Amino acid sequence: MTEIQELLNQIDVSQVASVLGTDPASAQTAVEAALPTLLAGMHHNAQAPDGAASLQSALGQHQDGLLDGGVDVSQVDAADGEKIVGHVFGGQQDQVAAQLAGTAGLGGVGGDLIRKALPILAPIVMSYLAKKIFGQGGSGQAAQPGRTEAGGGQAGGIDLGGILGGILGAGAGASGAGAGGSAGAGQGSVLDSVLGGLGGLFGKK
Repeated sequence: MTEIQELLNQIDVSQVASVLGTDPASAQTAVEAALPTLLAGMHHNAQAPDGAASLQSALGQHQDGLLDGGVDVSQVDAADGEKIVGHVFGGQQDQVAAQLAGTAGLGGVGGDLIRKALPILAPIVMSYLAKKIFGQGGSGQAAQPGRTEAGGGQAGGIDLGGILGGILGAGAGASGAGAGGSAGAGQGSVLDSVLGGLGGLFGKK
């Protein structure tokens, strides 16, 4: 969880708490649950070539320097975030948030708070991934290893599935196994695959 923690450390939780209208402790819990959930959803989508291509295209539009010098939450476009969340979860974001709140042992933080945190965090995650994959130059070329010639989860030679799996770490194995077998399935597979992939991150199988 090193990279997830690195990203979390760049987010001012007090700013998030102000936007969510809650206390910093609850905001911290919601952010720590919502952020890896977004990554797991993207990882699920990237298992299919068309999903990987769509994600790479979206990442190309988020080379915006949002993370430079630390995240200013007031600069986050929540409307853009809502669109990202809708794409990531296929319209099941309410169900994902509710089930996550009920199964991850979040100390009473409800799904409504997680749901409100998702569109705030989505542009931050996209900016982080764009910077990681494309680098500072914005050339559209991967800034690190992760290019392979064939297989699922790749777009333009960039192994998005592998990159996202590496960020997720312990939870990626479950997510990869579940998503790999259901990449062509209906939207009903998104919920189980995302939450299954988070098992290792929240200490559940």
